Amino acid sequence: MRVFKFGGASIQDANGVKNVVHVLNTVGYSRTLLVVSAMGKMTNAIERVIHQYFNNPKGLINEIDTVKIYHLTIVEALFENKNHSVYTSVLLLFEELTLFFKTNKSPDYNFVYDQVIGYGELLSTTIVSAYLNEQSIKNTWLDVRTCIKTDSFYRRANVNWEQTQKNISEVVEASTLYITQGFIASNPNNFTTTLGREGSDYSAAIFGYCLNATDVTIWKDVPGVLNADPRHFKNTVLLNTISYTEAIELAFYGASVIHPKTLQPLQRKEIPLHVKSFINPENPGTIVRKSDGIQPNTPCFILKQNQILLSLSTLDFSYVVEENISDIFNLLALHKMKVDVIQNSAISFSVCFDDAYNNLEKLLLHLKAKFKVTCKENVSLYTIRHYDDGAIKALENGKDVLLKQMFQQTVQIVTK
Repeated sequence: MRVFKFGGASIQDANGVKNVVHVLNTVGYSRTLLVVSAMGKMTNAIERVIHQYFNNPKGLINEIDTVKIYHLTIVEALFENKNHSVYTSVLLLFEELTLFFKTNKSPDYNFVYDQVIGYGELLSTTIVSAYLNEQSIKNTWLDVRTCIKTDSFYRRANVNWEQTQKNISEVVEASTLYITQGFIASNPNNFTTTLGREGSDYSAAIFGYCLNATDVTIWKDVPGVLNADPRHFKNTVLLNTISYTEAIELAFYGASVIHPKTLQPLQRKEIPLHVKSFINPENPGTIVRKSDGIQPNTPCFILKQNQILLSLSTLDFSYVVEENISDIFNLLALHKMKVDVIQNSAISFSVCFDDAYNNLEKLLLHLKAKFKVTCKENVSLYTIRHYDDGAIKALENGKDVLLKQMFQQTVQIVTK
């Protein structure tokens, strides 16, 4: 089988959904499983719903209605028959969502987040599946939560590979076109879990691995994997071929085209990963496979914004040694900080990280009990793979460099 993943940008409106039909008719859809994300920016919109639930309950219904109107507008543009069953299916999902908020007893934000956020994927796949059937592309809608099983680490769950393999082998038939959700899964108690933001790519890789897929294709609004994000860098270059190792390096440093967890399962079975344009589906795009380096060989730029830079030193000016560093990393792990850069000298230690769980104040409270702490918020982390002097100079021009670290193939620069 083949696995196709369509992200939110590909189905952000009715024309996007219609274009999925064009893509499938162009490249074929025999023996294929589609993994689909939430439509457009709906994950962000549903996050606002969750925010209202915890912080402004009176505004909850209005936020839910905003999400409902968005989806119903797309449905109305796709289906001339106003009595089509998709209307009932969509409205039932919103009734289910509203009922959850009325009956939920858990005060745990992370638990609530995972039970609610996946409605974006449930809605998008319900609509896309119905439209494909309407266009004579017969398919089976599959609830991914019956297939991918995880632990209960809400918002960043870990896959139970043995159970997931068993489930997928029992449910998926090679002769059927399936459409299922990205990003979400379920734990042993059948509560919804999520695989981390942008986790739909990972979902596609999980299915690819368990199905021994011939290849996995991620359909994007860019021609393939570029050497930089065109929203932040000019004169970007299309990378034709990337090795698994190089792609993992790029993903680790934050390249947004490929999710960091996506590549490992594909590499284990040497399943090629294609990154192609849903605007021009006939173009070759980028292929990630067993090879060396990247082609063409050019500097690759990665930007991570809204980072935090901490500089620490001991209160008694003693050396920052193993015991201190162990304490620091234990606290970073305890508060679920995603560390991107570390740098230390005899009496100081600097760390740049992402505070995805908004635990910075709690972390600082613990650190200040043992260290002198300087904190800079909203810094930017630039990474250049395969750098040269010209690339570094161009990047640093006009910026206040707070930290710089160079390796053989990689340079990382933190700026304010």
